[in-house]
Amino acid sequence: MASKPALPFDLSGIRLEPGHGLARQLYQALREPILDGRLGSGTRLPASRELATLLGISRNTVTRALDQLYAEGYVAGRVGDGTYVAELACSRPVLPSVASRPAPSLPLQRLHTHHLPSPPSGAPRAFRIGVPAFDLFPFDTWARLQAGFWRKPAPARLGYGDPAGDPELRRLIAAYLRSSRGLACDAQQVLITCGSQQGISLCAQLLIQPGDRVAVENPGYRAAGHAFAVAGAQLCGMPVDHDGLDVAALQRLENCRLAYVTPAHQYPTGVTLSLSRRLALLEWAEREDGWIIEDDYDGEYRYAGTPLAPLAALDRQQRVIYVGTFGKLAFPALRLGYLVLPPALAEAFARRLALDMRHTEIGTQAVMAEFIAAGHFQRHVRRMRQAARSRRDALLAAWPAPIPGCSPLPAVDAGLHLSIRVETLAREHELIGAAHAAGVEMNGLSDYWLPGSETAEDERAGLVLGFAAVPEEQIAEALRRLRQAWRL
Repeated sequence: MASKPALPFDLSGIRLEPGHGLARQLYQALREPILDGRLGSGTRLPASRELATLLGISRNTVTRALDQLYAEGYVAGRVGDGTYVAELACSRPVLPSVASRPAPSLPLQRLHTHHLPSPPSGAPRAFRIGVPAFDLFPFDTWARLQAGFWRKPAPARLGYGDPAGDPELRRLIAAYLRSSRGLACDAQQVLITCGSQQGISLCAQLLIQPGDRVAVENPGYRAAGHAFAVAGAQLCGMPVDHDGLDVAALQRLENCRLAYVTPAHQYPTGVTLSLSRRLALLEWAEREDGWIIEDDYDGEYRYAGTPLAPLAALDRQQRVIYVGTFGKLAFPALRLGYLVLPPALAEAFARRLALDMRHTEIGTQAVMAEFIAAGHFQRHVRRMRQAARSRRDALLAAWPAPIPGCSPLPAVDAGLHLSIRVETLAREHELIGAAHAAGVEMNGLSDYWLPGSETAEDERAGLVLGFAAVPEEQIAEALRRLRQAWRL
């Protein structure tokens, strides 16, 4: 009898708990040995049927786990030859715990005034950026929960609260991130903020001294750059290509210990930071004793498989500060976000927030906690993903093509917006001007570059369109007006 081929690693350490997301557990169990080198690049994994038999689970469960590993770049398929561990440019051995490192010093900085352009106001129109389908929010449910809280609030809830935020909401956020995003964290690491912008500003106030270099994506989210500039930082624009932030360029940058990134869906180009660059970025932070601010503002929206694991989920040395917001899942006016902080930073951030505003508003936090605990939030997230996918499909299906001077629409696998390259800056201005005259919103890609960027002006040109703000029929009407305005 022929002996079975040896498995690439010992499966005896894999323990899967029924009822707790078997596919996610298997994905994590396979990801760990890839990251720490036990499963080296080029190692062939068992076939899905064989792996299912060995673990006593369904083949569909194994397939979902392998699909997620494939989506995030950990494995690659060879036609007719199985699944192999991908060639990773950087492999990270298991390193000592952050507990053995001294806590960093966090100088506080005074604030300065700085101009920040206001986002568009009023009812959303196609194709507004940064707005989810808040026409689908269950306002009746929210109003009922809010009325219930304020009808007879506990006296203990009416005084000054914990600067870090409502303990129950923090616990629920940590549980949600652990189960849905694979981010190992606890309530003590969660700090409630008035949206992601306040979280970014807190990072700037606590982690930056005047004159410090801060690496930001270029093109990138200008409001984050403003927050760092207010704290006295010297902004250093890092190029972005089809794999996201150019980490090699960051590694060549001297005297820089802070990087701001949008890895799940880069703002504004829409690309995803590749796995090899994620690992390289974490190695950079460890080597430079630096920090990474991960803005995951629309990371929940993934249209092929489950959302990708955050960069913070790969962080073993506590160098990543995770920025989250409810604004892209509920509505921007809610002004409710959070930070997930390395344990060494949590107390200092809470103290700083207490100096600024004591704590965020109690009622909204309590209502959101009940909204999550009762299961409304999880159902709403699923509904929002479905709506965003449908609205994306409506835009992709009816987009007028070809458009002189424009690249074709890109594939859109994540997020709430897309970016289209345009041949020249003059053509960008022409297209946007005609669109605005027709009552259609869109942004120019050229507006997202840092002043003084070395990239030629025409290479900065493009269109940035959000697709989630309005229903499909309004998207169709906007596209009809665009065809007329652009004479297509």
